[in-house]
Amino acid sequence: MTKPKDIDARLEEFERMELEQLRDAWRRQLRTAPPKVSAGLLRLALAHACQEKALGGLSNATRRRLRETVAAGRPLPSILPGMRLARVWQGTTHIVTMGEDGVIRWNDREWRSLSQVARAITGTNWSGPAFFGFRAKRSAAS
Repeated sequence: MTKPKDIDARLEEFERMELEQLRDAWRRQLRTAPPKVSAGLLRLALAHACQEKALGGLSNATRRRLRETVAAGRPLPSILPGMRLARVWQGTTHIVTMGEDGVIRWNDREWRSLSQVARAITGTNWSGPAFFGFRAKRSAAS
């Protein structure tokens, strides 16, 4: 098993590589053609693959859930402790953290619900889960 020190060294190597070197590393490490993405994104993907190989990947249950989510074309159905939710509103990115303690944190304050946060951001009545993409937004009445 690869040691964390070895992983760190490998990640530092990726940082020094140019795009063509990253593509070569991809071919050697993953034995497939590299995706046509920027050097930065390829670096992140290689780092993930390196860490996954050394430390283990996602559980089968998590892989299955992700496949189902992609197939359904919608976000994960539940908001879990530890999640960070991001939404751009009028050019500003708002990050909400779902605390392990169940507390919702945004803008250096604690909130009781996502809907309170959505109202504070927009100034209007929004469903918090809809605003952050966890539920379909209501369409205007025709």
